[in-house]
Amino acid sequence: MAAMDVQQEFKDADEILAPPNGPMNEMLDVGQEEQMEEFLGPQADYNEEEEERKYYRRKRLGVIKNVVAASIGAMMVYSVYMGLLQMQLILHYDTTYREVKYSNLGLEDIDRMMQRGINVTPVVALLYTPVLIRFLGTKWMMFLASGIYAFFVSTNYWERYYTLVPSAVAIGVAIVPLWASLGNYITRMAQQYYEYVNYKEEHVQDQKKIPKGACHKYIIIFHSVFSLIFHLSFIFAEFPTCFFLNDHLLNSDHDIYNVQKCGATVQGVIPGFNTTVLKTLPSSMLLIKVESVLMGFAFLSMIIFLVLCGAAYRPTEEIDLRSIGWGNIFQLPFKHLRDYRLRLLCPFFIYSGLEVLFAITGLTLSYGVCTLGLKKLCLLIMVYGCSCSVFSSLSLGLLRLPRWTCLTGGAAVHFVLLVVLMVFSPTPQNLKYEAPLLVISILWGLGTALNKTGVSTLLGILYAEEKERLDFVYTIYYWLQAVAIFIVYLWSTLPMRAKLAILLTTLLLACYCYWVMERRLAKKVRHRLPRIPRPRHKVKGYRYLEEGNSDESDSERSEDDDEKDVEHVEEEEQPANETGAEDTENERHDGDATGADSLRPRRKRAEGQQHREEDGHVKEGQRG
Repeated sequence: MAAMDVQQEFKDADEILAPPNGPMNEMLDVGQEEQMEEFLGPQADYNEEEEERKYYRRKRLGVIKNVVAASIGAMMVYSVYMGLLQMQLILHYDTTYREVKYSNLGLEDIDRMMQRGINVTPVVALLYTPVLIRFLGTKWMMFLASGIYAFFVSTNYWERYYTLVPSAVAIGVAIVPLWASLGNYITRMAQQYYEYVNYKEEHVQDQKKIPKGACHKYIIIFHSVFSLIFHLSFIFAEFPTCFFLNDHLLNSDHDIYNVQKCGATVQGVIPGFNTTVLKTLPSSMLLIKVESVLMGFAFLSMIIFLVLCGAAYRPTEEIDLRSIGWGNIFQLPFKHLRDYRLRLLCPFFIYSGLEVLFAITGLTLSYGVCTLGLKKLCLLIMVYGCSCSVFSSLSLGLLRLPRWTCLTGGAAVHFVLLVVLMVFSPTPQNLKYEAPLLVISILWGLGTALNKTGVSTLLGILYAEEKERLDFVYTIYYWLQAVAIFIVYLWSTLPMRAKLAILLTTLLLACYCYWVMERRLAKKVRHRLPRIPRPRHKVKGYRYLEEGNSDESDSERSEDDDEKDVEHVEEEEQPANETGAEDTENERHDGDATGADSLRPRRKRAEGQQHREEDGHVKEGQRG
């Protein structure tokens, strides 16, 4: 009885505690489930194709942002560098400034060593530039090089031998890697833009090689934009001298009072130029303020490269580029000179460096400053830089015209100007030559714009489908420009007509070699490209680990490895498609060597497997 009473009490308690509106709670639960299904289920107004189109539109805008940011960053770096170097050389040239501020330091010797560091060091850049770019990556190489230029600015706060000369050597080390990275970066952005425009194409989705000529128009546009923005650096570099130093300079009748001849009859730079060019010495605090402003812009350029510039390659692509072996990376720039296209463009590469340095040192100083005085230096260089920037847009004509029109047009302009300069000898302190000199500067800027933009665009077009070779190609281009800088450094004491003769000879040789190259390409003569080894990845790294099979035995795993090694040997023994007979023999030897290397571990695995089987039989025998 007592047990039945307890059970009755529990039933009464359940009835009391039961929710009064149970059906309503069930309706609420059903409503929540419907809301969750509506939220997680397919949306009626969701358009996948439209969202994909918006995504790739943002990607294309990001590529444009990268190109503009890289152009502005390079322009700011060289504006700061050239502006500070020009102001420094003018101040150090004045004997009064040297004796009053740095009487026992020997600024002349320091300046001479600085010029050697800047002009001589890049000659060996071919040995380390590809390794640096592959090790750091294109974007980080640009950032590091801009940091070296900022370091050069910082050393001018304390002008001593142990600060100025090492920073100048660092500048010489960074010149070729910076420019090779910039050329590679702009071309890669054009390739990426093509991929984001044609994202539905099958070869883009499979990350295969771009069809021939598909991205040429983007290469032309992006290199033109880069050249247009970068050449503004010649204008901004004159701001420190115009707004700060010009007030301290003497008039032209004092600077060139002892100058007897200018132009084509000059030997050296400006013979007889006065060694005192400052009427008052600028205060140290004013110099510190100017250098601080330049330092700020140098840091700003570093931030632009770091924050606004995106990566040039995907992470897996960068790993592939590094994984071919550092020895191969070191050798490949030299092997690429087998390509007749690069060999025949080498004279144009050298002339491209010669003519820019001649415009700054020869045309501006030996013709302009020698005739008009040092105060006109800013005007001449700013006119030249403005001309280069404006006429860089003419290279957009390559979208409709043949590609040879840009280079041959610039060469024709420079040829006429070189012939004119051979016979042009203005008299000092004669302002009537100001207008002709400005016209010559404008026309020389026209030729420079067509030449510089034409060469970089042509390299991008020729190697547009070979993104793994771009850094090697642009390294060779800018290394030969560095060799031209070294030649200009050596010829400073030669007569002006000898310099003009060297320029004219190089220009004619470059035009002839370019004509031969285009003729061979028209005849479809096959060019020889060195074989780039396949990436050899280590077994570490989440990107390259295959899905593990826990049921796979050791013998099955070794058989799979043997099959992969055989396939790898067969692929290595196949010659490259676009190589000549000599390259074919070399590649077969390379393939044999690779096969021998891969057979050794295969034999070791086979021997190890045999020993394991013998040990297993012995153990079974012992058990029996």
